[in-house]
Amino acid sequence: MTTTVSEYPGERLGRPVSGPGSIGRPGRRIAALAIDYAAATVIATAFFGFNQFELPDQAGWRQFAPMMVFAALQILFIPTLGGSPGHRIVGMRLEMVQGGWVGLWRPIIRTALLLVVIPAVVWDSDQRGIHDKIVGTVLVRS
Repeated sequence: MTTTVSEYPGERLGRPVSGPGSIGRPGRRIAALAIDYAAATVIATAFFGFNQFELPDQAGWRQFAPMMVFAALQILFIPTLGGSPGHRIVGMRLEMVQGGWVGLWRPIIRTALLLVVIPAVVWDSDQRGIHDKIVGTVLVRS
């Protein structure tokens, strides 16, 4: 068995080195995540309230409100806009490796894995997280 060493992330997937269609790099990914989570926090605070003096054991389900809104944003916008608001703002989109529409179930599974965190921070040589590999997607520059 021979292993092929890629010269750049995405080469094995037929992606260009840079520009549109190239693999979204970590800086853009982190920026998109920060934008999405900040937006989710603002939305959750607006709808569910926030009391900075509330103890964590008194907050109940509201302490998970930003995470729930974050998940809803991912699941809603990935199949409709090709990426979350953060992805689109930083110039990325989510695509199927083999092409085609991402569909409805892939964003749900991908988001569930993203919320677990570990699948998102373990990458292959193409800089695809486990959450993207499992559902057959790739995050690329638009």
